[in-house]
Amino acid sequence: MEFITSNYAPVMFGGLIIFLLLGFPVAFSLGACGLLFGFLGIELGVFPSSVMAWLPQRLIGIMANDTLLAVPFFTLMGLIMERSGMAEDLLDTVGQVFGPLRGGLALAVVFVGALLAATTGVVAASVISMGLISLPIMLRYGYDRRLASGVIAASGTLAQIIPPSLVLILMADQLGRSVGEMYKGAFVPAFILVGLYVLWVVILAIFKPQSVPALPPEARIYREDNGSSGYASLAVVMGISTAASIFLAAHMADVHTWWTGTEVLDVPTDEKVVTAMCGGTFIAFVIASINRVLKLGMLSRLAERVTFVLIPPLLLIFLVLGTIFLGIATPTEGGAMGAMAALVMGFARRRLDMPLLKQALGATTRLASFVMFIMIGATTFSLVFQAADGPKWVEHLLASLPGGQVGFLIVVNLMIFFLAFFLDYFELSFIVVPLLGPVADKMGIDLIWFGVLLAMNMQTSFMHPPFGFALFFLRSVAPDKPYIDRVTHKAIQPVTTMQIYKGAIPFVLIQLIMVSLLITFPSLVTGSLDKKVEVNMEAVGAQMMDALQDAESYGAPGNDPFASQPAPDAEQAPAPAPEGELAPPADGGYGSDDPAKALQDAMGSDSK
Repeated sequence: MEFITSNYAPVMFGGLIIFLLLGFPVAFSLGACGLLFGFLGIELGVFPSSVMAWLPQRLIGIMANDTLLAVPFFTLMGLIMERSGMAEDLLDTVGQVFGPLRGGLALAVVFVGALLAATTGVVAASVISMGLISLPIMLRYGYDRRLASGVIAASGTLAQIIPPSLVLILMADQLGRSVGEMYKGAFVPAFILVGLYVLWVVILAIFKPQSVPALPPEARIYREDNGSSGYASLAVVMGISTAASIFLAAHMADVHTWWTGTEVLDVPTDEKVVTAMCGGTFIAFVIASINRVLKLGMLSRLAERVTFVLIPPLLLIFLVLGTIFLGIATPTEGGAMGAMAALVMGFARRRLDMPLLKQALGATTRLASFVMFIMIGATTFSLVFQAADGPKWVEHLLASLPGGQVGFLIVVNLMIFFLAFFLDYFELSFIVVPLLGPVADKMGIDLIWFGVLLAMNMQTSFMHPPFGFALFFLRSVAPDKPYIDRVTHKAIQPVTTMQIYKGAIPFVLIQLIMVSLLITFPSLVTGSLDKKVEVNMEAVGAQMMDALQDAESYGAPGNDPFASQPAPDAEQAPAPAPEGELAPPADGGYGSDDPAKALQDAMGSDSK
């Protein structure tokens, strides 16, 4: 028993691992382990019985946490957009735009995956949608099955890191940081990851062109009556929209100055990108609307289709992320507006009815309940673990690693990478992150950077063969038997599970490269954050001392404008008090002859 009481925290952590290995659900494993070791610790005298009295208040705090309301809001928004056919329209349209290029369909999947991630934030919905729509087309025209599978699964996991990501909400909650700051920190790394995916497809198109063929001419459906492709007018609209975006981004500080009425010299990069994108999109929408209403015929079918298909998700992105980044709305309010906008857009397009809405609401309720139960279990476990000085044990275990901050980050990321083979991001967020966050904070690591870094690493949990959930989602919709294609009427061979696994490996490596870049260049995250206001405490203390000395001199003898009698000589001793009364202290009540010195002594060394 002495060994158990002296090593209670590691024994408790080992007990949790045993619960998980036995196959119990994570939420109930956490809760049962916490309660079991809680009552056992009370019996052994490891901590007082009052520890368990704190549990109800902790659980009430979870239910009163407004930040967690963003989870069901963003989930509902994503499911409604997915069920309203937005993914299908995007893949069809963007595939037609990039189709004539080698690897164009793969590029379309990457870009649509990024758009779906920024509007849905749900990995399952993105992977299943793109698997159902894009995979048959890529197989039809001879794409390598490994690349087709890998690019669909990897693009679907972008919902993990591109705001409004659910994992970033959980990271912010567990690390005690703002969700808006976490979104800003993840903005640049997320799009660098998209660029790395695009780079990989381009490299394959150059060195293995047979694996990424272009769409044949008969597959390009948006053509003009004269047989032209319509790319010229699309290029003009894109050029005007891009020019407007660049101009707006370059003068964003002037716009802020005009809007607020005070001079603004610098605007964060994320605000520039989102606002400029919205401005350029609005210009394109105005051009396309004028062309359609007045029937001018200036735009080709392709240009008009691209404009009207891309505008709804882009406007939704601005409504959600733009309001958060600009400080107009909190993440919870942004999620509520996004869910409402998705409902309006779905009903306006007549693609959403009550049965589909009930499905979306049911799926949202299940996911929100899942998160809530895991949080209740994790809170029960962490309460007892903290009472047993578990954080100190973890700190001693990790703080002594060689290499300082870099060594700590490398070991932690390796641990997260291997744990992600068996645990998903919910479980990692509630079990591992609360143990690592305090250690990182004491080591001087920025917790926003740390959270984005872990979120990028946890993204690999969806891609790990053989347990990656994205691979399971794709396997559920990929053909597992030969079939006859409905367009070409040719026999198409199935996609094997091993081909899906092999296709995922290059993208897992790309994600690990991105993790390495974040460790090497923290400014990729911290450069997007708002500048911290530095307070010079020495200057504040000096101002207080000056103000006190001015007040002392103002009230000194001879300087009191309200005195009716001349002040006595400064050297004259105070008159004796009448009998029965206490004489006033000689130091004026400060405990010292010098009031300024007395205040300085009271303030202590912090004001020096």
